Amino acid sequence: MADDKPKDKPPTSRLGRLARLASLAPRASAFAIEGAKRALGKGPRSEDEEAAAKERMAVEVKKTAEAMLKTLGEMKGLPLKLGQMASYIDGLAPPGHEDKFQAALKKLQDKAPPLSAESAAQMIKAELGAPPEEVFEKWEAMPFAAASIGQVHRAVTKSGEPVAVKVQYPGIDKAIENDLKSISMLEAMIKPLSRKLNAAQTLDEIRAVFMAELDYGREAEMADLFRRLNTDDPDILISEVHHSLTTRRVLTTSFAEGVGYAEFCEKGSQAARNRAGEAIWRFTFRSMLRYGALYADPHPGNYRFLPDGRVHFLDFGCVKMLPPDLVDGMKRYMRAALDNDWVEFDRACIEVLGYDPNDESWDLYRSYTMELMMPLTTKGTWVCSREKSRETVQFLARGIKSLAFKEGEAIPNIPHVPKMPQDFTFVNRLQWGLASVMAGLGTEASFRTISEPWIRDGVHPIPA
Repeated sequence: MADDKPKDKPPTSRLGRLARLASLAPRASAFAIEGAKRALGKGPRSEDEEAAAKERMAVEVKKTAEAMLKTLGEMKGLPLKLGQMASYIDGLAPPGHEDKFQAALKKLQDKAPPLSAESAAQMIKAELGAPPEEVFEKWEAMPFAAASIGQVHRAVTKSGEPVAVKVQYPGIDKAIENDLKSISMLEAMIKPLSRKLNAAQTLDEIRAVFMAELDYGREAEMADLFRRLNTDDPDILISEVHHSLTTRRVLTTSFAEGVGYAEFCEKGSQAARNRAGEAIWRFTFRSMLRYGALYADPHPGNYRFLPDGRVHFLDFGCVKMLPPDLVDGMKRYMRAALDNDWVEFDRACIEVLGYDPNDESWDLYRSYTMELMMPLTTKGTWVCSREKSRETVQFLARGIKSLAFKEGEAIPNIPHVPKMPQDFTFVNRLQWGLASVMAGLGTEASFRTISEPWIRDGVHPIPA
């Protein structure tokens, strides 16, 4: 049982982290093989064969999720971020097994295994100049939340204010850097394939955003920015930053009251969930379309909900400032979809998103973009549901499969992937994540009515 004790730091060496990921290979392989059998089956199965296959898959799903929970929780960093995404984005697990798979991984959202109390105290002393018991009036050694880059402790300031103190894991910067080097090495090894997938461009953007996320000083600035952008919206709550108790590796904010996502989805009234969903929608799209400020990490652990539907927004590490010309370009195809101007919509898909009308993938990506526009283009009420959020993933997966596995061809062909603007990388992450979060809330709203003024308007300067 000694191995279950909190560690002083996550594994940081490149080989050590690769070895831990390699330990997942037997589980992932069995998982993938069973999925491939279903995808590539040549004929209909009997009822008994289908029942046996479902039972095998259910076992593999459970074992794989449990292995991921333990390994990714201990590793922190990028692997844990991927685990968090798998825990809530609908459509990533095999159809019919999503609930069990995600249920096993939900702890990764904000309850990942914490590091030792001594480790956090040492970081506080190194960053703030004294042990936490001296810096704060009260300090809780056991964190109440732990995630990919740091863990969060309750404390009370010398002036008596309850605060949340996010403490970065020791060595996590080195761990993430080594993860990125490993990915770069893999990308170089499969250069012909990665070039077709535009992997180098995507990796460059991931590296820039995630390395910036390690700077809690920048996160504090982003929290201040989003508070200014939403100052007139009573449903959007953003904690005040205590800058005197904040450094590159320690972030102190006023404590955010409220319940977690899962509890609110279960117990919140439909009216409260509608109000919360609309608040999350306004927070996300008004900031992006009016000011170019992209909140790119909409996962369930980053919200706290009040009973009436007001929302506390947490964790401003993964924020991307989009160039005004890209935001204007995004509004082009959104406006065209609102106006049913499909000639202009196609032109914008080509000029803004890099779709190739002469490639066999054209219809897939054009149709996929239209699929994503549905909440914006629907007149009247749009009901967010698990089925619709899963479709945002499965629509694309089905289309790629049909292009890759053509009848009569033994070897799959990797279809063309559009070379989108590099700054668009995290917009794609937002689309799947936000759809899944809204689906869990079951929000019913006229998103077209909410969003159309920002789509019709130009990009505004950031308010001082």
